[in-house]
Amino acid sequence: MKIHIIGGGNLGVAIAIGISKYTKGNSVTITRRNTSSILHLEKLGVTVSSDNTHQIQDADFIILTIKPYQVDTVLKEILPVISNKTIASAVSGVTIESLEKKTNYLHSIVKIMPNIAAQFAESATCISFQEKDKEAAQKVIALFQDLGTAPIIDEKLMDAATVLGASGTAFALRYIRASMQAGIEIGFDSQTALAISAQTVKGAARMLLEEKVHPEQLIDRVTTPQGCTIAGLNEMEHLGFSSSLIVGIKTSLKQIKG
Repeated sequence: MKIHIIGGGNLGVAIAIGISKYTKGNSVTITRRNTSSILHLEKLGVTVSSDNTHQIQDADFIILTIKPYQVDTVLKEILPVISNKTIASAVSGVTIESLEKKTNYLHSIVKIMPNIAAQFAESATCISFQEKDKEAAQKVIALFQDLGTAPIIDEKLMDAATVLGASGTAFALRYIRASMQAGIEIGFDSQTALAISAQTVKGAARMLLEEKVHPEQLIDRVTTPQGCTIAGLNEMEHLGFSSSLIVGIKTSLKQIKG
């Protein structure tokens, strides 16, 4: 497929890299007004342009990774030169219905919420679409399945998906940072502490995804009576480990909804 990404920020670049490295037979064009910071993508075979309409007519689908305030400007540029396209929007706060109106109901609209781990084919990309666009959405789903997982959700949950799957990357990294800092306190150098902490999280996540069990079942495997693990867990919970994370996620969602 030919994929046209409008928006060469962190997310757009991550998707472009993921496609070029982890999918076969796909070509990517990515646009950004100032291309100097993304020219390195050309080494991966990605076409880089400052023109949002560059080769867009040939695209199998278009991905929008832009800011909400940029949507009208971008659509004004591209709509006169495209017809019957699939537009996958990663724009927060802009609904499918709104995009349909803005595109005069002439294109198939798919809502996506990837995260920057798409660069390593490890994104949790939530996807929603209307039933009439189910066939068009299949190529979008197939692409993001190659870049991680691609659960289909109701559009009303897309803001929540933004917090859990995209903002959640920062939350997970903050845990790793804290674990690393603790590792330094108990005797490791910073690089070793980081390597151990990051790999431990990666291993825990893989066990969950492959075994498809509740986290507590895996926690039980590493907690023994009167052991160090349960002592540490109980102290973390006493200090608000789980509750602070839950409150943080709910606060992020409130911020999105205004």
